[in-house]
Amino acid sequence: MGSQSSNEFTARWAQHDLGEVVVSAKEVHDRVLELGRQITSDYSESPPLLVGVLKGAINFMSDLMRAIELPVEVDFMAVSSYGAATKTSGVVRIVKDLDVDLLDREVLIVEDVVDSGLTLNYLRQYLGARNPRSLEVCALLLKEGEQRVEQSLKYVGFTIPSDFVVGYGLDVNERYRNLDAIYTFTGKA
Repeated sequence: MGSQSSNEFTARWAQHDLGEVVVSAKEVHDRVLELGRQITSDYSESPPLLVGVLKGAINFMSDLMRAIELPVEVDFMAVSSYGAATKTSGVVRIVKDLDVDLLDREVLIVEDVVDSGLTLNYLRQYLGARNPRSLEVCALLLKEGEQRVEQSLKYVGFTIPSDFVVGYGLDVNERYRNLDAIYTFTGKA
């Protein structure tokens, strides 16, 4: 994965808070295209409903749905387990629920990052109670060794170290989402 210094591709306003590039913009782009091809193949008979988890997955969801060559539908959920912190609190709160019915649908949760797995576990149970035909996960990032709950992830973009990261949708206090690459965060939350 990325080895550029944070100064190579970063907006000047963000450089003082960022460490190394964890995943470069090109690596993200290439991997999203690969995931799109795989999802297209796997769901060719029954296109999935993509459920984006706001706000962190917005960049990933936008690029992924364009990489899937099927008539997918999309909806969004907003959940909170971080607040303004850089570590999950473990308490999940639904901020925005889905607008569509999941009954007998192929559902693919599109998540930015899986660390402890507690939020994702909660979402799976919450959405599974609505009786979808299938319920799978596509996560951009999986943090190595952080899972407190065993996860079965059908699609994973990248496995990364457990450092806190920002960029490509991931934030601290709503900042850094608009960076094209993914960086370690060295600033203060």
